[in-house]
Amino acid sequence: MQKRSSRRKDLNQLAVSIVGQATKDKNPAAVALGRLGGLKGGKARAETLSKTERSAIAKRAAAARWRKRSA
Repeated sequence: MQKRSSRRKDLNQLAVSIVGQATKDKNPAAVALGRLGGLKGGKARAETLSKTERSAIAKRAAAARWRKRSA
């Protein structure tokens, strides 16, 4: 019986190849547009929220921080 040739890659090599395939041939204009949206996202969201909504979000965040500390 013939042995099969091993074509398995090291996990690190596999990860590098996956990242390489995912990041190649990107449209620079699309990348810039996505970055622009990401840069202004938090400020734009904060401007649209009401004071009570901002307060509720802050309370949930504080409670989550305290849960981490006590656990």
